[in-house]
Amino acid sequence: MNLNDNQKASGTGRSRGRGSSKNISGGSYGTRQTATSRSTGTTRSGSATARSSSARSSVGSRSGGSGYGGSGRRGGGSDFDFVKLAVGGVILIAAIACIVFLVKGMSGGPKKSESETETTTVEAETELQKEVSVDGINITGLSREDAKAAILKDFGWGMKVTWQDQSIDVADLMAGKVDSLLNEIYTGEPKETYTLDTSGLEDAAKTAAADIAAKWDKKPKNGSISSYDAASDKFVFAGAESGQAVDQDLLVSDILAALKRKEFDATIAAAVSPVEPEFSEATAREKYKTVATFTTKTTANAKRNTNVKLAAQAVNGTVLQPGEEFSFNGTVGERTEAKGYKGAAAYNNGEVVEEIGGGVCQVSSTLYNAVLKAGLKTTVRRSHTFEPSYVTPGTDAAVSWGSPDYKFVNNSDTAIGIRASYSDQTMTVSIYAIPLLEEGVSYALKSTKIKDMDPPAPTYEEDPTLAPGVEKNKSNGSIGSYWETKLIVTKNGEVISDKVDHTVTYKGHPPVVLRNTSGTMAETQPSESSSEAATIDPNQSAAAPQESSPAGDGPVSGPGSGSGAVSGAVSGPGGSPTTVPGAESTAPTQGVTTAPTPTPTTAASTPDMNAPGQVVDSNAPQMVPPMS
Repeated sequence: MNLNDNQKASGTGRSRGRGSSKNISGGSYGTRQTATSRSTGTTRSGSATARSSSARSSVGSRSGGSGYGGSGRRGGGSDFDFVKLAVGGVILIAAIACIVFLVKGMSGGPKKSESETETTTVEAETELQKEVSVDGINITGLSREDAKAAILKDFGWGMKVTWQDQSIDVADLMAGKVDSLLNEIYTGEPKETYTLDTSGLEDAAKTAAADIAAKWDKKPKNGSISSYDAASDKFVFAGAESGQAVDQDLLVSDILAALKRKEFDATIAAAVSPVEPEFSEATAREKYKTVATFTTKTTANAKRNTNVKLAAQAVNGTVLQPGEEFSFNGTVGERTEAKGYKGAAAYNNGEVVEEIGGGVCQVSSTLYNAVLKAGLKTTVRRSHTFEPSYVTPGTDAAVSWGSPDYKFVNNSDTAIGIRASYSDQTMTVSIYAIPLLEEGVSYALKSTKIKDMDPPAPTYEEDPTLAPGVEKNKSNGSIGSYWETKLIVTKNGEVISDKVDHTVTYKGHPPVVLRNTSGTMAETQPSESSSEAATIDPNQSAAAPQESSPAGDGPVSGPGSGSGAVSGAVSGPGGSPTTVPGAESTAPTQGVTTAPTPTPTTAASTPDMNAPGQVVDSNAPQMVPPMS
């Protein structure tokens, strides 16, 4: 073949190489074909295959004596050098391609580029190829978000309700419907036409109407007492006030009608009507009366009676609005000398001591009984450790600054007033209100002692004046008691209910025994009269000291829940009566100097949580400041 023939062959080979993506055999054109394939965007793995094939083709040409390599040897050295360079380049490129191929294979094979992945995902989510319309709005070819925007452009939410010069936006009731429709269109095989569904929104419309009514409704106010005038010792009445109410049924109907018309930006006028009170101020004056009164007797102890009087004055004139809770400690405040409170007999860890404010528990106990008789609901109450003297055991309410407290709530529909007074050793509390109980119905507590409890184990005191080994009673101690208190409900004098409201255990006092364990005897002995003045006799009439120990029964439930106040009396050895300094004289009770460890109450029955005066108090017995 001459040079021209070779050129023609070369041209032919070049043309074939460019026009085909497949590898062609023979000569250096195979090498050129490989380069051409890389420049036209063939994948790397494909290029590697092409280059490898080209390399094999070139080697075959040289060994077989055919092709462009053979011609080179016949035609001249320069062409042969060119072939060697081309073959070397092909081999190098093929080696690099194999390395790249192996590396990619180890990393999980070829991956699509980030741009290719994103394009595929976006197209799958956004393109809606089928012709689709929603209420005449064409969303073909739109993404889901664009379709939602197109729908909301014509059906955007803007509904509101107006009254006078006020306006309240209605919560969007269609947002869920639009999202549900688009979910159906874009996740399944869509239909050609859709319409927004406005059915099934009755409950949502009622909720929206109620929310709006809550902002504009106003309860009417009946004529009622509003405050207390100390100068005239009378409660002050306030006039009745009208209220107003949104017609919710009409508002719900108007909202649903606008939804059905697909007027999502409708403005709806609310119908608000006045609501008149049940009775006027004049009617209230006629209805209010003293619905309950309870009275207890105090002692002759002047200091204790001062404390009772001051606490009664603090409680007197209190007005509680419907639903408001009364707190004895919150109303009376801390009992301090600065306020005029005096020191009176109290138990402090079982010892009779003088404490500021002794006696105020008689006020809280008297109030508790009046509250129960009125039909009001006691919420927090606790009894004492030892039996009371001024109320029947089981009907007392222990208080001390900080805790325990006595609380009750005004569970009536109108305000109530409290009157409290002390005079001539008489403590009285009255409730002034519109009657809570049905006419002819009355509430009262009745406590019955179920059994006596064994006295605590004796305590011992050293007396060096006694002969070694000799023991002598300083006080005889006292037994405890277990009481059952019932709520007695009568109607027109006939008992209609007598359920057990609560039970309570009162602690007894341990006997105190004198003895000498030192082995020696003192030379002098105190006189008998001196010893008598410092001891307690459980059979002696004396004061009801303030109590520092908690109730032995702990918190109890019910209108009449409680343990009695502590009472104490004094005596010398053998029970001869005498008095504790600062204690008041009362009916015979029991008391000693050392208080036993508190014991929880054992309830005889489950209290009726619906009964007025029900107690909710979870404080367990613990040592507390003095209680009267």
